[in-house]
Amino acid sequence: MMTALKLSWALFLGLTLIMIGNGLGGSLVGVRTQVENFGNSLTGLVMAGYFLGFFIGSIIVPKMMARVGHVRVFGALTALASLTILIYPLFIDPYVWTAMRVLTGVAYAGLYIVVESWLNERATNDTRGQMLAIYLVVSSLGVAGGQLLLNLYDPANFELFTVVSVLISMAAVPVLVSAARAPDFEAPESLGPLRLYKVSPLGTIGMVLVGMTAGILIGMGPAYGFKMYGTEFASLFMTAIFVGGFLFTWPIGKLSDIFDRRTVIVCVVAACVGVGVFGLFFQDPAALNQLQSYQRFYDIGGNLWNDANVLLLVGLVFGGMALPLYSLCIAHTNDHLTSKQMVAASSTLIMANGLGAMVGPSIAGLAMDLLGTPGYFWALIAVNIIFVVFGLYRMTRRPAIAAEDQGNFVAVDARMTVVATTALNPEVEWPETQQDADLIDGDAPPPAPEPSEPDAEAQPETWDDLPDDTENATDNPDTRDAKGQDRPPGA
Repeated sequence: MMTALKLSWALFLGLTLIMIGNGLGGSLVGVRTQVENFGNSLTGLVMAGYFLGFFIGSIIVPKMMARVGHVRVFGALTALASLTILIYPLFIDPYVWTAMRVLTGVAYAGLYIVVESWLNERATNDTRGQMLAIYLVVSSLGVAGGQLLLNLYDPANFELFTVVSVLISMAAVPVLVSAARAPDFEAPESLGPLRLYKVSPLGTIGMVLVGMTAGILIGMGPAYGFKMYGTEFASLFMTAIFVGGFLFTWPIGKLSDIFDRRTVIVCVVAACVGVGVFGLFFQDPAALNQLQSYQRFYDIGGNLWNDANVLLLVGLVFGGMALPLYSLCIAHTNDHLTSKQMVAASSTLIMANGLGAMVGPSIAGLAMDLLGTPGYFWALIAVNIIFVVFGLYRMTRRPAIAAEDQGNFVAVDARMTVVATTALNPEVEWPETQQDADLIDGDAPPPAPEPSEPDAEAQPETWDDLPDDTENATDNPDTRDAKGQDRPPGA
C-alpha cells in the first residue's frame, strides 16, 4: 500500500481535491434549487443533468484524449469544471443550470478518466489492487468531506460556488506536475447489452436499478435534506450516506465471497426496502405519537426519536446497503466471464448504471411533487422492490454458482470510470493482441488446437457462442471459470 502511495501521492492529492469539489458542488446545487424554489420536478431535471453529462463524457473524452493528448484534455476539462460552477449564481434559471450540470458531468467524467489513466500507467501487477483500494478510500472520503463544507457559507450566496471553483483549479497543480508523460492507453469497446444480458440478466438489469437508486439517493438527497431540516442537516445527511457506503462495502463484499452472490444481492436490496420504510415511518413523528405502541416507545426514547438523528441513521444505513450494490453487480457478472471478457462487459455495465442514474432524480422529483418529502423514500422503496422481485425471479431460473467457484469481490465506486474498474482491477486481463480483442467482440473464432497437442483444450471465448435460450444452458464456454472448469451459468 505504501509503495503505491509513494509512487502516486501527487495524483491522489489532486484526485482528493477533485472529489471534495464534486461532492460540495453537487450538494450545493441541490440545496440552492430549493432556495430558489425551482420545485421538485425541475430540481430532478437539474440534478439528472450531471449523470447525463457523465455518461456523455465517458464516451467522448477518450476520443478527445486520442486526438490531443492527456495533458491538454485535463487542462481543458479542469477549466470547464471550474467555469461552469461559477455560472449558477449569475443566471438563476433551471434550464441554464441543467445545461451547466450536463457540462459539469462531462468535465468530471473526463477528469476521472485522465487521472485513472495516469494511475494505471504508474501501477504494476503488484500494486494494481493497492491503487484501486486507495482510489476507493479517496473517492468515498473525499466526496463525504465535501458535504461538510456546505456549512462554511450560506448556500443562498455566491461564496460556496467560488470555493468549488478554487478546489478544482488547485487540483490541476499536483496532477499536471506529477504526470511526466502521457500514458499509452485506450478505453475498451463496450459489449452489446443484449449479449451481456444473456450472460447475466441480474447483473445487467441490476446495474440499471442500482443507477436509479443512486440517482435518487445522491441526486435528490440534498434537496430532501434541506426541505426536512435545512442546510446543516442536508450536509450531514449526505455525509452519512457516503460514509455508510464506505463502511459497509468491504463487509458486504466478504459475505458475497462466502455465500451465493445472488442471495447476498437480494438480501441487501431487501434491506434497502426495509430501511426506506423505516425512514418513511419517521417522516412525521408527531403523527406517530397518536399510536399507542409508538407513544410508549417515545416515552422511553424522549426527543431522540423526534429529532433529525433518526434520519441521519437512516441515511447511514441506506447508503451502506445501496452503494455496495454497484460492486456486487459487477462482481456477479464477472463470475460468468473470462478475465479478457470483463473489460468489454464492465464498460457496458457502467453505461447501464449511467442510464439508470439519469432517470432516478426525475422519478424522485415527480414523487416528491405528488407526495411531498415522503416521495423521496417512496421512490427509493419502489425501485428496490422491483429489484428484489426481479432478483428472486432470476434465482428460480438458474442454479447458483458454488461459492468456491465465484471470483473475488473487488470494491469499486460508481464515480470510477471503466479505466479504474478494469485497468486497476487485478482480476481483469486486458486483451494484448488483436486476436484477443476479436475474441471479446465475438467476431472471430478461436484457433483450433494443434494436432501435436492432443491434451490442449479449446476454450472458445466468443460472445456469439452464447445460446439463444440460456435458461437451461449449462455447458456454455462463457460460463466457465478462469481455470476452464464447467459451472452453472449465473443469473
